[in-house]
Amino acid sequence: MAAIVTAEGLHKSFARRGSTSPPVLDGLDLELEEGAVLALLGPNGAGKTTTVRILSTLLRPDAGRATVAGFDVVRDARRVREIISLTGQQVAVDGKQTGAENLTMMGHLAHLPRRVVRDRVAELLTAFDLADAASRRVDTYSGGMRRRLDLAAGLLTRPRIMFLDEPTTGLDPRSRQALWDVVRAVVDEGTSVFLTTQYLEEADRLAQRVALVDGGRVAAEGTPAQLKRQVGEAGVELTFVSPADAGRVAPVLTAATVTAATVDGARVRVPTDGSVAHVRSVLSVVEATGVVPEHWEVRAPTLDDVFLALTGHVGQDRPARSAEVAA
Repeated sequence: MAAIVTAEGLHKSFARRGSTSPPVLDGLDLELEEGAVLALLGPNGAGKTTTVRILSTLLRPDAGRATVAGFDVVRDARRVREIISLTGQQVAVDGKQTGAENLTMMGHLAHLPRRVVRDRVAELLTAFDLADAASRRVDTYSGGMRRRLDLAAGLLTRPRIMFLDEPTTGLDPRSRQALWDVVRAVVDEGTSVFLTTQYLEEADRLAQRVALVDGGRVAAEGTPAQLKRQVGEAGVELTFVSPADAGRVAPVLTAATVTAATVDGARVRVPTDGSVAHVRSVLSVVEATGVVPEHWEVRAPTLDDVFLALTGHVGQDRPARSAEVAA
């Protein structure tokens, strides 16, 4: 598929003159394919929000080039704004108005014809499961309802590209799942989504491609499966009562399975192809030793493992400050 969003060598610094602070972006390159979801993952200060602000024309890069649907984000900023929507970290809805009034106001601000606004508002309220609350003031909505309304507002003009900057931060698991369903539906209708998130599970569930950003650059990029393979294959992990028990079992497993079992304290890990037959054979070897594990599981690498291995940071960071250079 063709790239609908590209960034080449983006640089951005907020440091004052004479400061030795590193730049927020230091040569960032990435691509979002049309009709797909690209998830941008990174620790606090990696440059995620700054990247979104540049691509959505809210910031000018110090150097480098970015295009959205072929339009340069600096020279053609007005054309870019006509085909995108941006949902930021803070919900941008008016609590004093009803849900329907919020969407209607946004439709008029977007210069949509009145009839189009009326029909589109009704369509979106239904699609986002807000029709029953349409006449209620938004300050009575739950956090998940407000976020859904915010996303609905971003879809009034049927954008080609939707920028979502950590859209589910602070939501409960049920509300987060509901928003994931909304994003999938948006993509099914042809909208491309540029997503920043600090929830690795979110990127794994939604994105066709993931870019790990650290130090203002892309440290790794690929499908979730490709990134996971960089840190190893699935394995059977067994936890024993003591390191001594683990030390007794590991060499037996290595000899029997012809794959090196690794020991980490009281935990033993042996690679597996994930098949029932192979897992059963591993457990049979362990059972024959007479050493009973406290717990065992088949564990495949996760994006958490990738994140830690490639950036040295714990994956699920939380925002530490609200300044625009924070993320």
